[in-house]
Amino acid sequence: MSTPAAATPAATPAGPAPRPGQPVVLRRGTVLPMDARRSVLPETDVLVVDRRIAAVGPALQVPEGTAEVDASGGIVMPGMVDTHRHMWQTAMRGYGADWTLTQYFVWYYLEHGRAFRPEDVHAGNLLSAVEALDAGVTTTVDWSHGLQTPEHAEAAVDALEAVPGRFVLAYGNIHAGPWEWSAGPGFRRFVERRLRRSDMLGFQMAFDVTGDPQFPERAAFEVARELDAAVTTHAGVWGATGDDGIRLMHEHGFMDERTVYVHAATLSADSYQRIAATGGTVSVSTESEQSCGQGYPPTWQLRSHGIPVALSMDTSVWWSADLFSAMRTTLGADRSREHLEAHALGETVTNCHLRAEQVVEWATLGGARALGLQDVVGSLEVGRKADVVLVKNDASPVMFPVLNPYGHIALQAQRGDVHTVLVDGRVVKHEHRLVGVDLPAVRRTVEASVEHLRSALGEEAWRRGMDPEVPETKVRDNPYTYTEFRTGATHRRDAEPLSSGA
Repeated sequence: MSTPAAATPAATPAGPAPRPGQPVVLRRGTVLPMDARRSVLPETDVLVVDRRIAAVGPALQVPEGTAEVDASGGIVMPGMVDTHRHMWQTAMRGYGADWTLTQYFVWYYLEHGRAFRPEDVHAGNLLSAVEALDAGVTTTVDWSHGLQTPEHAEAAVDALEAVPGRFVLAYGNIHAGPWEWSAGPGFRRFVERRLRRSDMLGFQMAFDVTGDPQFPERAAFEVARELDAAVTTHAGVWGATGDDGIRLMHEHGFMDERTVYVHAATLSADSYQRIAATGGTVSVSTESEQSCGQGYPPTWQLRSHGIPVALSMDTSVWWSADLFSAMRTTLGADRSREHLEAHALGETVTNCHLRAEQVVEWATLGGARALGLQDVVGSLEVGRKADVVLVKNDASPVMFPVLNPYGHIALQAQRGDVHTVLVDGRVVKHEHRLVGVDLPAVRRTVEASVEHLRSALGEEAWRRGMDPEVPETKVRDNPYTYTEFRTGATHRRDAEPLSSGA
């Protein structure tokens, strides 16, 4: 007797989203407030009034007219914070899936990066900003090192301001030395005119320190200090930036608690000690470090030195654009390193040192601290700005049972499970759908950018860039030295035909 197929429930159309300014309460969720105890609060409500978290607790009394969101079966957490994303490259999503870091440098820095017009930077930022909200990333650092002119910077900010998220523009230009572009009058005028330093649009300066003993980057650091801007820098990148850059920054007094060191994967203990002593944060991009080779994801080193950690995604030219994958890969990389080190000593790891709750904290409060926003966002405390995410998906078998909420966020959930997102108290995603976002218009903008870049490069260069050559692999006829066995599938050392029995 056959078993009847289970009926597929009809899709329920999304109800109207709460109005801007309307109080909102998320009811009966499992709340992760990201407090000092890393608490788990079952069957708990979160009330948002006037852009802030007004109360957290069970069965809250709410003002008349409050919109209610059923959070039962879901996890309510702070909005996530990405501390390093090259948003301007997002229109080229997946283009460099098979790149090395060298190929990335050649494509953007030496060959084709100059083909980006202001409108291409705008298109990338627009798409990246929208997809960040969709994935529950409510604050994103736009590590914008494609700002060849102030007009490119204008386009970048225009895109960020068109999307109801929280952003930080990290101004940079890979086509000029930071001591050059930071001294230009156009840069100063842009900063004075467009960057009002609200908690909705922050400002950093983004540049790297090569280790040149003349320390030409000093001039850019002095501009940052004059403008009261934090510096974010790619440090500890194999073959590009290393200990000399850290030493020069430290000796000249340009390391402080607002500095964010991206990757920091190939540094010495001395450099980690300098970062720890000056209170800086490291933005770890595990997917990037694993694939590109900046160095092994350094969380194991950072933990041993007591250095604060934040997470980031780097660029959609290669990888995903959500922090669920960042948490997952970071947890795996750190634990893998610990196991391998133990095995080399003939030992066995019997308890995990890096826990799921820690990577969830790095993705939320850790990022907020790195940006100096820990008193604004990053936790669900009364009085904080209401950047709130509900992870819930009643149509997915992955979202039940929720036994270990921190583990579920770090290892089970994904962007498709993001049900509701609030930024600054405003609902920007409701019942799995973005609110007030014209995705077809975003698509048209991105398609126009891709068409321009493709035609500017030419079809052959476009194809070569996306499909880099695979180096010939040198393989012996048979890797096992104890036999002369060969088959047609192996590489031969001579041109003699194989015997019919080989």
